[in-house]
Amino acid sequence: MVAVSVIIPTYNEGPNVAPLVERLSVLPNIAEVIFVDDSTDDTPAEIERVAAEARLPVRLMHREEATGGLGGAVLCGFEAATSDVCVVMDGDLQHPPEVIPQLIGRYDQGETDVVVASRYAGEGSAAGLAGFTRVAVSRGSTLLTKAMFPRRLYGCSDPMTGFFLVDLKSIDRSLLRPQGFKILLEILARHTLRIAEVSFDFADRNAGESKASLKQGIRFLRQLSSLRFGKMPAFALVGGIGAVVNVFIVWLLTALDVGYLWAAIVGAEITIVGNFLILDRYVFSELKAEAAPFWRRFSQSFLFNNAEAMIRIPVMALLVESWHISAALATAATLAVAFVVRFVFHSLVVYRPRPSDRTGRALKETAAATTPSGAEA
Repeated sequence: MVAVSVIIPTYNEGPNVAPLVERLSVLPNIAEVIFVDDSTDDTPAEIERVAAEARLPVRLMHREEATGGLGGAVLCGFEAATSDVCVVMDGDLQHPPEVIPQLIGRYDQGETDVVVASRYAGEGSAAGLAGFTRVAVSRGSTLLTKAMFPRRLYGCSDPMTGFFLVDLKSIDRSLLRPQGFKILLEILARHTLRIAEVSFDFADRNAGESKASLKQGIRFLRQLSSLRFGKMPAFALVGGIGAVVNVFIVWLLTALDVGYLWAAIVGAEITIVGNFLILDRYVFSELKAEAAPFWRRFSQSFLFNNAEAMIRIPVMALLVESWHISAALATAATLAVAFVVRFVFHSLVVYRPRPSDRTGRALKETAAATTPSGAEA
């Protein structure tokens, strides 16, 4: 049977570390245990203490910045793993370690790239979810996700689980853009993989507090939207809100006896600036690190949007005056075209990676491709 690297992302899970490692240490075919820790308490010290006494290799990777949340932590674990086959699980003991031999056994049967530990397959149970609300949210999220990816999630009853085995040779890690908890969804939605399942009982939390929150729910919806439609829905939402704000500003200023033209200019400029700040903070947030500096991004966006407006408005007037199209229809048509053009410009120009970052990434990918399996640091 294949030996696996077990990757455990942790956040303030100190009391769970020792019992988890003890239960893992009696299992066969575990090459190592990697804790990728984002804790703000003494969990790293507890992991180091347990590692010194453990009967199997236990490694700690503590991150000062929790980039990508839990999903980002899992990717760090993938990079550090000495085995090409990894098991991902939570550190709260709601994922029973005793299921790992079943995951490995199913993988060894062949014809699979991912083995999912499912709460909803066979005799599996989600009893460890606290209360009716969390059960309903979990079920609803699963149904929504499967409906949005009917082909790639075919045969997967629990794409939201955090407990699974994956063959790293079957995935392209450079495609992954984790935004929170649902790293399995990220992997399955971006690849066409052979999926198998084993059932398990989702246990009660051993210690600590659940990390589920409204913020994580919003992250999930953003992730789902990004995976299914890219960033376009969020971009459209920001643009729609900006349009409403623009109209309000024009109304307010004209009510204060400001000329319509000046009111329109002020409204447009405030909206352009406000839209950019929101897009930069929320929609394109994970691209900023590799893109140009803030003021360059702002300048590109500001100048482009003003240039677009200077072209769009005369075109709109031409449609009304020469083609006798209604003002409302002409406005809607030109805004629809402008939306697509703005989106493409921001995606491909404002937030494109800097040349040095692209070169560095290419060198890293080349090095990874030429490094023998299991030789990574």
